[in-house]
Amino acid sequence: MINDITRGLSAFPLTPFHDDQVDEGASIGLVERLAASGVDSITALGSTGSYAYLNADERARVAWLAVRHAGETPVIIGVGDLRTSHVLTHVTSAEQAGAAGLLLAPMTYQALTADDVFELYRTVTEHTSLPVIVYDNPGTTHFTFTIDLYARIAQLPGIASIKIPGVPTDPSKAAEHVATIRAAVPEHVTIGVSGDAFGATGLNAGCDAWYSVIAGTLPAPALAISRAAQAGRDAAVTAESERLAPLWALFAEFGSLRVTAAIAEHLGLAQPRSLPLPIQGLTHEQRDRVARVVDELGLA
Repeated sequence: MINDITRGLSAFPLTPFHDDQVDEGASIGLVERLAASGVDSITALGSTGSYAYLNADERARVAWLAVRHAGETPVIIGVGDLRTSHVLTHVTSAEQAGAAGLLLAPMTYQALTADDVFELYRTVTEHTSLPVIVYDNPGTTHFTFTIDLYARIAQLPGIASIKIPGVPTDPSKAAEHVATIRAAVPEHVTIGVSGDAFGATGLNAGCDAWYSVIAGTLPAPALAISRAAQAGRDAAVTAESERLAPLWALFAEFGSLRVTAAIAEHLGLAQPRSLPLPIQGLTHEQRDRVARVVDELGLA
C-alpha cells in the first residue's frame, strides 16, 4: 500500500440498500473486504456509492461507518451536492468522520458555467484542509470540464488530484491526452483515470491513479491491473484488462452501477434490489448474463 491517497488504486464501493434504507451491514462488509484486499484507498459515496440519493444524515452515517471499518486504509468521501451550502455540510461530516480526503463533483440541475464550478471548488478549498479530488464525470453530472478549467481549479490550494473520464482507446492518443493535462496543472496534482474499461489504457498512458468502480466489489482483478502498472509491466496491464472484456461489455450495455450491484448481489455481498429507488436494477435475464460472466472469468 502506498501513502499518497491520490495514487494507486482507489476502490469505489456500493452503498447497498434494503427496503429503501441504507443496508449498514452490507456496507460495512464491503468496506472491510476492501481493507483486507490491500487497495490503496477507499472512496465512499462516489457515484457508485449513490451519494446523490442519500440525505445529509445518511451520508454522514455512511462516511462514519466507512472510516471506522476501513482499518488503516485511507478513506476518501464524496461530498457533491446541488447547493454549495449542502456541499459544505457534507465536508464537515466527512471531516468529523475522519476522512483522508474529499471527492467533489459539480452536480447540476440548472446548467453550470465554468465560473460556477470554479467558485464551488474555491469555496470548498477555503473551508477545509483536506485534499480535494476534482471529479470530472460528464456522463453523470452533465458538466464537461475543459483543460483550461482543470488548470484554473488546480491552482487552488488543497486540490490534490483530477479524476478524469475515460481516455482515448488508442494508446498514443491516450498518452498525448494525459500529457496535455499534466502540462496544464501543477506538478503535485495527480491525474487519475476512471471508466473501468479505460483503466488499463489510462495507467499505461501515465495516469497516477485508477479510480475504479469494479475494485469496490471485486478488488482482486483491479489490483492485478494496478500493481502491474506500478511495476511498469504495460503488457500485463493490457492483457489483464482484455481478459475482463466481457465485463467491460456489460458495463457499456447496462451501466457500471447496475452491473456492479448485480455482481454484489450474486456474490451475496448485498441483498436483492440493493439500489436506491427509482433505480430498478437489472432484469432476471440480465442478471443471469452478469452471473455467467462473473463465473466464467473466475471472479467469484
